[in-house]
This record gives sequence, C-alpha cells and structure tokens, in this order.
Amino acid sequence: VQLQASGGGLVQAGGSLRLSCAAYGNIFSMYDMAWFRQAPGKEREFVAAISRSGGTTDYVDSVKGRFTISRDNAKNTLSLQMNSLKPEDTAVYYCGAASPLLARQPRTRDAYIYWGRGTQVTVSS
Repeated sequence: VQLQASGGGLVQAGGSLRLSCAAYGNIFSMYDMAWFRQAPGKEREFVAAISRSGGTTDYVDSVKGRFTISRDNAKNTLSLQMNSLKPEDTAVYYCGAASPLLARQPRTRDAYIYWGRGTQVTVSS
C-alpha cells in the first residue's frame, strides 16, 4: 500500500490542524494504522493508532484528550484531528500501515511496514 500524508502547516499554540493520509493500492481495511512523529534530533515516536475496523484506538499520554485518530475505510483515508496544539507537538508527522501478518502492536514502530512521506507540523508559542 502507498500512503500520502497531508494537512500539516504552521499554527499558533492552542490552534488546530487536521492531518490526512490517503492510501493507494491494497485493501486499506487490511491494515492497522497509526500516526508517528519525529522532532529534530529525536527518534520517531508513537502518537496514535487505530485498528482495522476503527473500533480500537490508542494514544500516547501527551496527546490524549487533544488528538483524535479516525479512519474511513470506504474512502481509504486515515485522519488525525489535532486540537489545543502545543509547541512540543512540533514535528514531522508520518502515517504508517502495520503488517497484516502480525498481531496488533499499536505502539511498536517496527510493526509498521509502510510509511507515507511526512507532513510538517509547526506550532508557534
């Protein structure tokens, strides 16, 4: 599957952005999906994940209550609604698709075998 992320930009602290990830190729509903992010000088870290059906979601503690992950399997699209943004949310955000052959491991970066090119999110203070 090919993934294409979009929706990043520059926003003031307290603002909102909505990231989208379009999937092309294989059947989108086969894949558990996630958003990771990578700030300068840091490793790529888990942000949020959603199961194949969309029935189960996971979030890193720092974004709980502010970010919402969702998917539309009919439109082959993954989304991340980000509210109350903070400067520490500044990073390149990547969408990933997990191997359908593995048991669900939402927070494990190595479980994701397909990645989109990232989209930059910059939050100014």
